[in-house]
Amino acid sequence: MGDSSAKKSPGPGGVSSPDLPSGGINIYYNYSNCQINNVGHIENANFGDVRVDHDDTRRGGSDPLKTAAEGQGVSGSELDAILTPITDASYTRNRKISPPDSDCFPGTREDVIQGITDWVDSPVLFNTDTPHVFWTHGYVGCGKSSVSQAVSQRYGGKGRLLGSFFFYRNSGDRSRMVRFAVTLASQMMAAVPATKPFYKAAVEADPTLLTQGTSLSTQMERLVYQPFNAAVKRGLILKTLFQGPFLVVVDGLDECEDKLEVKEFIEHLLDFFKRHPSTPLRFFITSRVERHIEECLNVAGVRLDDLVAHGSDDDILTFLETSFRQRVEKDRVLAAEVQSNGIGQWPTRDDLKTLVHHIGGSFIFASALFKYIVEPSEDGLTPTTRLPLALDMNPGLDGLYTFTLARSQRLHHFSNVISTLALLFQPLSITAITELLGLRTFEVLHILVNLQAIVHIPGTDERPVTFCHTSLRDFLTTESRSGRFFAPPSHHLYLSYRCSLVQDEPESEKAATLYGRGNCGNHFEKFARLPPYLQGSFLETVDALYALILARSQSLVHFFDVLWTVALLFEPLPISGIAQLLGLQASAVSGVLSSLQVIIYISSDTSLVSFRHPSLYDYLTTESRSECFFAPPSFHRHLFYCCLALRDEQQTETAATVYSIVHHTKHFSFFSTSEQEQLAASPSLQILDAFYTPALSKAQHLPHFSAIISTIASLIVPLSIAGVAELLSIDPSEVVQVLVNIQAIINSPGNNDLPVTGQSLFLELGQLSTSNQTLSYHLFSFTRAFFTLNWGDMHRHLPSKPLVTSPDVLNFWPSLESAILLRLNFKTVGCTRASVSSELVVSV
Repeated sequence: MGDSSAKKSPGPGGVSSPDLPSGGINIYYNYSNCQINNVGHIENANFGDVRVDHDDTRRGGSDPLKTAAEGQGVSGSELDAILTPITDASYTRNRKISPPDSDCFPGTREDVIQGITDWVDSPVLFNTDTPHVFWTHGYVGCGKSSVSQAVSQRYGGKGRLLGSFFFYRNSGDRSRMVRFAVTLASQMMAAVPATKPFYKAAVEADPTLLTQGTSLSTQMERLVYQPFNAAVKRGLILKTLFQGPFLVVVDGLDECEDKLEVKEFIEHLLDFFKRHPSTPLRFFITSRVERHIEECLNVAGVRLDDLVAHGSDDDILTFLETSFRQRVEKDRVLAAEVQSNGIGQWPTRDDLKTLVHHIGGSFIFASALFKYIVEPSEDGLTPTTRLPLALDMNPGLDGLYTFTLARSQRLHHFSNVISTLALLFQPLSITAITELLGLRTFEVLHILVNLQAIVHIPGTDERPVTFCHTSLRDFLTTESRSGRFFAPPSHHLYLSYRCSLVQDEPESEKAATLYGRGNCGNHFEKFARLPPYLQGSFLETVDALYALILARSQSLVHFFDVLWTVALLFEPLPISGIAQLLGLQASAVSGVLSSLQVIIYISSDTSLVSFRHPSLYDYLTTESRSECFFAPPSFHRHLFYCCLALRDEQQTETAATVYSIVHHTKHFSFFSTSEQEQLAASPSLQILDAFYTPALSKAQHLPHFSAIISTIASLIVPLSIAGVAELLSIDPSEVVQVLVNIQAIINSPGNNDLPVTGQSLFLELGQLSTSNQTLSYHLFSFTRAFFTLNWGDMHRHLPSKPLVTSPDVLNFWPSLESAILLRLNFKTVGCTRASVSSELVVSV
């Protein structure tokens, strides 16, 4: 090439300059957007200023890199004194003791590596459209580190690998950024000795560059990028022109714990290439798609590649065929066994295809499966007898699962995480699992990375974690197979509790929150249906779950009445029955119960309301456990009065009326002996008010209710339905409508001409009290006194107490005087306003 008399001369960085045409060549090197013409020798080229400190350079300050280029040598001992690189972070590390121990199997990943090679070898000059950064991503175990290793070996052999760094989780500084820059700088000086003086000059000018107080971007700029560019300027450009750019490989960036520094590294890297687009350097980065990485790398100026998209069953088949063949060739015992069995090719082609189908594109699962089949183990099986088990998968791989799970079993939260994966109703991402269980991301990942042979760990924290094969779930949920790794079905209770916790975030669209809202009840139902011997010890968890769910709903109107009623009923009632019993609207009862549907079951066929698990009854009736939600036995008194109000309603046979007839005495039995005796001897106003209030509540919404009830209460003598209607100038049917709804306390005669009287309520309570006749008399008298205006009886029983004492009862007592004066026919009755007022001696 050129004049044969031209001689090679070494460049300043130790790079020999090849012969060039005497006329020179035109180079457009846009290092500083300047045109470089007629370059005969590399040292004559002007590549623009190499900026070390932009401000100092503009001010005319000294450039330590230019000073270093004056020929000052750097001894190896001096560099050793100032460098502290990580020696086992590069591709040349001993992979057996410094994982990942990964490499591409011969004949596989060829298209992937070729694509990376084409990108690295593309020229920088005249080709600024090719990105300087290539990001390959994929799930754990898909082969990212194998590709990084293969690429590093290829360019290390060519002398064009500037550096490589294989991050590895929980490996000290290999999982940190603290020594990343100095490690790359050390490798760079070994690969390109011409960078040594520039590196030394930078450190001498600013010794703090090697301290942790210096930012990562400053370290990368001053210790790696600028020394490399200075070497390029002084002669390295020639090598890159004829051989191609240099390469830096960064593998497993997601395994670096310093997320902020990772973002800083990427952002500064992209900014550097924007400022220096013609720098002959490429960065190949692999990682899972974690959010902090994707935000920085999924941008213009970065080439992206999903390694999973290159997954090929053909590559898996090639791996298995070659691996089994080599194993048979090396293992004389196995070879003899195959030959004696007359198998021929082992495994057969069909067997290999079955294994490929089971493997599902995961190289790491393929490798684990191969080792499980051929390597010795404690089960005493030979490879030829273990292969059929692997083909069957379920339960053929129990040995593989046991061996793999044992790697993580001593880690904190292991049982929690693996049981959750086995019992989830749908796969969740690492982020969602972390949020659901209240853990930190690294705690979950630490467990999963050891299980990557049997669990697909996705390339991003936002994609679902799945099992390599469904037989793993069967293994984990069958105690006789999994033993100490068994995922107990009682774990559903804990998942229900965690779902209840995470679903409280208002309007949150997080995956964990959405899962919690949709599956909290499903997990609890799974637990509730377990036989008692499988439920384990659960009081602490179930109490926490009940308290959490109940607290969320306790502000609802009628919450405690509905909850305690469901707890203390002797047999389930439908929503309508509970509403009728309590004198509430069905919608109010339904509103309370729907908020408790995780722990309360409403039958779709009968609408009967019951607890999903009997532990809720124990919880609500044990004050030390339920505290403010405790259903007091005294609430039976309220239910007793509610039953009495319904017991004598014979017009319709509803669930509530039937319940009242059958069970009112059971509620009465919860009264203490002294309370029963007191009730029989002289019922208090508080007791009567508690009885009258729910009875009246059922009818107060009806037309003319106040007028009718006030009139009946104010009459000197009872009138018939027709008489009350005539007195009030309303239709008799309207009077009947009101009386029918309160017939527990008012006797509504079948004939409109018969008088309306008070109802004798306790004629059938002889079994409750020996004084049943006295009890009946008292309540009958009070009923008449309250509703038929038998003022003599009223004053005889209540000589010194006001008739109306309860605010609830007061609601049913509008102005009696006004009601009577409004409708009363004075001539017929023969009385005046004064005489009526004198009869209405009511202390309100």
